[in-house]
Amino acid sequence: MTETPAKPASPEAGSGAITDFGIDTTSMSTGEAIKDYFARMKDGQLGSIPAVLGVIALAILFSALSGDFFTLRNIANLLEQGAGQTIIAMGIVFVLLLGEIDLSAGTASGVCAGLMALHYVRGGNLLGSMGTGVFVTFIVVLVLAVVLALLQRIWAGAVISVIGIVIILVGAPVNAWVEFAIAICTGTAIGCITGFLVSKIGMPSFVVTLALFIVWQGVLLQFIGEGGTLPISNNDTLNAVANGNLSVVGSWILFIVAVGGYALVALGQHFTRLRRGLVVQPTPIVLFKVGVIAVLAAVSTYLLTVNRSSNDLVTIEGVPYVVPIVLVLLFAGTYVLNRTRYGRHLYAVGGNKEAARRAGINVPKLRTSVFVISSSFAAVGAIVYSSKIGAVNPQSGGLNTLLFAVGAAVIGGTSLFGGKGRIIDAVIGGAVLAIVNNGLGLLQQSAAVVNIVTGLVLMLAATVDALSRRRAEASAR
Repeated sequence: MTETPAKPASPEAGSGAITDFGIDTTSMSTGEAIKDYFARMKDGQLGSIPAVLGVIALAILFSALSGDFFTLRNIANLLEQGAGQTIIAMGIVFVLLLGEIDLSAGTASGVCAGLMALHYVRGGNLLGSMGTGVFVTFIVVLVLAVVLALLQRIWAGAVISVIGIVIILVGAPVNAWVEFAIAICTGTAIGCITGFLVSKIGMPSFVVTLALFIVWQGVLLQFIGEGGTLPISNNDTLNAVANGNLSVVGSWILFIVAVGGYALVALGQHFTRLRRGLVVQPTPIVLFKVGVIAVLAAVSTYLLTVNRSSNDLVTIEGVPYVVPIVLVLLFAGTYVLNRTRYGRHLYAVGGNKEAARRAGINVPKLRTSVFVISSSFAAVGAIVYSSKIGAVNPQSGGLNTLLFAVGAAVIGGTSLFGGKGRIIDAVIGGAVLAIVNNGLGLLQQSAAVVNIVTGLVLMLAATVDALSRRRAEASAR
């Protein structure tokens, strides 16, 4: 079977295409497309395949070692445990696409979590809980973030930061949605400051974010106090974010919306391009991919709607709330990277910054924007992992949070060298790390073993990335 002859692919196409069966300049049959796909894999264009194989291998390994691994309760817990770090990793993908790094994302998320919890625990009185000096300094920092965002024409960052200032100054009463807004607005403001230092001052992102990693850790300690803890589990909404579930009906509605939306977009785009004689994948492959995703989603939804409670008096069923949260961010991020001019510019700058600048792309503004996105995602991740733990303390966002988030993006297939990566990479990489942590926990391994294994997995992923890039460069000569 052959498709309509296609025109040459646009050079602006995202690098995510290297991991599918997309045809570059000619029409092919399904068999030829599959052969071409494996040929490109042989040339080093591996994408997220190693991470997917890793997920499968780890799942098989831990299910063989522990009878509890594939229980319905553990599967749901696995999704909830890894969601926070995965969301932070999704934001870091944007930074890595430019060949930059954000080492402050972890502690920045901790500051966002601290403010959220402080506002809730202190009844909305941040001035009284912080003290006049600290409160005024914090407001000045937020105002500075607004000014810096305006100077760089990051309009969304400026508006969101202003909203945060208004909410804090008016002393908004305790409400879970107000706390969520404070966290996200603070994260956006932090990103505006980080981006300015990197893009306008010209400081290396490694140095800037490493310094801010320490700064935000100190800020969180100032907010909470040495050894302090701010509990949030007694608020139903805050607690439900990472511990609650959709109803059975809601779970199936989510399935229909998610799978139906994906099918409409994928098939609609495919047949539109086919009618216009543009580059397309063979139709059977597109249908196969949609079918596989639909089946996997249906099976997962069915399993999660089965009662998984070990107590006969309590019913626990439904898809965890973190699943639609991650899906919304995944779809939004994927759309931005694949279907917008902004996304194409990110790949262009990541591939060759100087060439992108000469082509008229506003590189400094783009560099600032990715840090704004990264910190905003970090704030959402903070909401999720704080909800799962049920409290915020001076270590929130610290310890291994950042390392696991960066590791998730890299393990999933996003390159540390820039120009290559997708949002789905962070989700796949997050699944790998979540399985490692969960599986070793079920086997009652110590934290030392967990850290060693996680570090080795990250090192392996970085090695695969470097070798595949070298192989791809050699094949292109």
